[in-house]
Amino acid sequence: MKLPKTKPRTQGIAPFAYDSDVENKVFVRNEKKYKILKEVVEGIVAGSLKSIREGRLFIEAKGYSISVQSLSNYVKEEREAVGHKGKYHYSSAQKAKIAARKSLKAKQQRVEKLNKQLKSAKSSLNAQTKVQSKLSEDADVETVSGKVVTEEDLDLLTPQVKEATKDKVIFKPNEGPQTDFLAAPETDVLYGGAAGGGKSYAMLVDPLRYAHRAAHRALILRRSMPELRELIDKSRELYPKAFPGCKFREVEKIWTFPSGAKIEFGFLERDADVYRYQGQAYSWIGFDEITHLNTEFSWNYLSSRLRTTDPDITPYMRCTANPGGTGATWVKKRYVDPCEPNEAFTGDDGLTRRFIPARLDDNPYLAKDGRYEQMLNALPDVQRKQLLEGNWDVTEGAAFTEFDLETHVITPFEIPIGWERVKGIDYGYASESACIWGTVDPTDGTLIIYRELYRKGLTGVDLAQMITNMELADPYSVAGVLDTAAWNRTGTTGPTVGETLQRAGHKLRRADKNRIQGKIQIHEYLRLQPSGRPKIQIFNTCPNLIRELQSLPLDKNNSEDVDTHAPDHAYDALRYLIMSRPKVNDVFSQFKHMRMEQAYTPIDKEFGY
Repeated sequence: MKLPKTKPRTQGIAPFAYDSDVENKVFVRNEKKYKILKEVVEGIVAGSLKSIREGRLFIEAKGYSISVQSLSNYVKEEREAVGHKGKYHYSSAQKAKIAARKSLKAKQQRVEKLNKQLKSAKSSLNAQTKVQSKLSEDADVETVSGKVVTEEDLDLLTPQVKEATKDKVIFKPNEGPQTDFLAAPETDVLYGGAAGGGKSYAMLVDPLRYAHRAAHRALILRRSMPELRELIDKSRELYPKAFPGCKFREVEKIWTFPSGAKIEFGFLERDADVYRYQGQAYSWIGFDEITHLNTEFSWNYLSSRLRTTDPDITPYMRCTANPGGTGATWVKKRYVDPCEPNEAFTGDDGLTRRFIPARLDDNPYLAKDGRYEQMLNALPDVQRKQLLEGNWDVTEGAAFTEFDLETHVITPFEIPIGWERVKGIDYGYASESACIWGTVDPTDGTLIIYRELYRKGLTGVDLAQMITNMELADPYSVAGVLDTAAWNRTGTTGPTVGETLQRAGHKLRRADKNRIQGKIQIHEYLRLQPSGRPKIQIFNTCPNLIRELQSLPLDKNNSEDVDTHAPDHAYDALRYLIMSRPKVNDVFSQFKHMRMEQAYTPIDKEFGY
């Protein structure tokens, strides 16, 4: 702000910042007043002073007075001058005042925000304190920990606590399998069976058991992202209510809880997707609808990620599934076949396991009006048995739908010495080698499969020795057929697998590998004869053959054949055996084949017998 040192005297009263010079008839600038006025006017224009009123009070504090109109005129002139000249150039003092004012305002806002947060925290603490005091009113009530709270546990609570918590229950498991699943102490548990049993909600709730521990890291998996979206939507309804303050990061698909615990959602569309989790460690891993995974590769790989550094956290693997799906075979083999439902057992890998079957009746919300059951009843036969009855013994798209456990699987019995015996062998090293032994009932020609060998990683020598050991109880060396691939030479030296088996004394010839005719023959053998008995029956001690006949799917591109990418080694061995044309021989001819001390020497190098 600039004012001239003198002004012509045009009025009787001198303007502020000026004194009257009567002798010279002019107004002379008062430097002290001018300095104060300059500071105020520039402060208002710059913003360090909020208003004309605040500026006027500042001047009065210095012992002078100025009218509002006069100060307004000075401010107006200064603003016009600043606008005319462009950007206002603040003095150092003005800049300091502006910065100080802004800093003070920011601090005041921060203090207000912290006060609000403190008030909210105090309110929450008071509420928790009241609940805790009510819980401790009854010294006889023990804290329920490490298990699902049951109706019996709730009955132990005092009336005051029941009243205080009745409207605060976020999730209450259904009595039966859902409760059993959440309380199961085994490391690896499958909750599977009928649709609508409450499996998905159980899968979301179970990892919350350690959500109060900072080291807890859980992983919930589905096959694809669209399927995963349904679970995420359900978690949005549940998790914030159970743990207020938890936050979901959409990009990473991770829930972070106030304790620091995390629950991550992921998908496994292909086996290679497991490498997304390479180097990670999880204290809880769950597979929702695990039968959608084609192979057990993903489970095997991710089980190696199951670990924690917190000694108070017990790692768990959890799975849910409906029967059927591309992975039903390996899932059934791992969880359903080894033991009775709801009974704990230890797998070959040393993990404790349990299979908990699910039923529609277990979910009262779906079962009470009967509409969902009616919809399931309208499904095709195979799907109805899977989704309504929870039947694991039927497979959609199975190649041998006529196979029936009650009809084709029998209890072992002692085979008469005179019955014709034969075996079929399918060799593999990286995959399983399978050997199937059969005998023919001379009364009606029924083929009885009485023994199986099913083992991976066997050399020719290993296979020969195992077959020899398993045939020690047989009355004679059982002749058989072997996969033609086992006779192929892979180098210039050394015997083939077929030659190795022959040298060990096994009477073998090349198998007939006509796939279509072999499959047709198995269908013929599975059909019921006029007597009501099928042409083939299998001892229940042959689980691998039974499993493959139950679940082996048709080839999607060739309905006349089975899917060769599915486990089919026992099936191939059976196919070779049947295509060898096993027949009934008279009992006296069998004595010609009784075991001799001398080593077996094949007459024909191309055929074993």
